[in-house]
Amino acid sequence: MRERQVQMSIENSFTKSVYAGLATLMVAGLSSVGVTPATAASARVLPKSELTSLVDLAAERILLADKVAAAKFGTTVPIEDPVREQQVLDQAAALAADAGIDPEGTADFFRAQIEMSKFVQQGLHDLWTEHPELAPVERPDLATEVRPALDRITVEFIDQLVRTEDLRGSTLRCKASLILAKEQVNRRYDLDRLHGRALRGAIEPVCT
Repeated sequence: MRERQVQMSIENSFTKSVYAGLATLMVAGLSSVGVTPATAASARVLPKSELTSLVDLAAERILLADKVAAAKFGTTVPIEDPVREQQVLDQAAALAADAGIDPEGTADFFRAQIEMSKFVQQGLHDLWTEHPELAPVERPDLATEVRPALDRITVEFIDQLVRTEDLRGSTLRCKASLILAKEQVNRRYDLDRLHGRALRGAIEPVCT
């Protein structure tokens, strides 16, 4: 009994030290983006992150994957579209070069958007195959309804990548800003598990 109490005491001390370290890290990160501990403790509404607009666009693009999935479900059109994907990457790199930002890093960012879109499409196709009653009854038109929206988001992505160029990178400030932005966007869209996981993957390159 005594040994068990000692063991529990050690485990509790370790847990407290871990949480203390995490708390210190969060305070440092929030402070780096202008959020004081008092503000973080008292405010119910998080202050807007410098990356919120970028992450919001990523979420918007991920949600468009639902329409892409609906358009392809039950047809012979595959989820993978290498030709279209390369066109998107080439366009993004060209727009980045024109805007004066890194074309290769921009292409990597857009590659993450494409991969997470396919992740959502596959997840929805699996769901609809297993539960046909949940399958969409309407088939969106990719050419007229979806791709114009994707093209608009591409241009807006470039604008946000330009605006956040000095912030993005493997720094505590960037990572704290990204945490805040993701939380704000999750609250706005109330993303489910599938789309939330896709959003995490889509924004992963932002602070690397």
